[in-house]
Amino acid sequence: MRALIVLLVSVMVLVGGCGGRRGTGSSTTGVTTTSAAATAKSSSVGGTASPAATSAVSASSPPVSARTGIVVTAAASRFGPVLFDRTGQAIYIFESEKTSKPNCYGDCARAWPPVLTTGQPIAGGAVRQNLLGATTRSGGLPQATYGGKPLYFYAHEGKHQVLCHNVTEFGGRWLAITVAADPAPI
Repeated sequence: MRALIVLLVSVMVLVGGCGGRRGTGSSTTGVTTTSAAATAKSSSVGGTASPAATSAVSASSPPVSARTGIVVTAAASRFGPVLFDRTGQAIYIFESEKTSKPNCYGDCARAWPPVLTTGQPIAGGAVRQNLLGATTRSGGLPQATYGGKPLYFYAHEGKHQVLCHNVTEFGGRWLAITVAADPAPI
């Protein structure tokens, strides 16, 4: 019974793509090494906690540079090597953000949770440490950046999946990002 539920949820995710209600782009499957049901994935903070758990981060917290940040790595996908967190969650950029200042909040941030960090993000594998950084979201939470672009997850994607590359939602395109800080090929 559990296997049937996992299968049905996986099919709904593949059919539903990236939310569907606002998107105009196509949903494409990249790497799918697991058939885990999609979860309302919140971003990892330092690779260990969700945004809800990090809402307690306040001005009295130690400076971002004094703490360990999220590990960002790269892995193969249908679009070539792209960024993932250390748990295998794909990482995206929002093409409409031209600077390091995030503008994805509210419904946008629920569908595309920011990649939060508790310190300087850490490069794994081929990821370039000099391209990793952090910006501050309204409310004070630090969000990881790569090549100066704020980073996001897609909330309804399983581990090792790249379902939402080249999808338009919330007024812009969402793109998987390469180790060179460029959008992955379409």
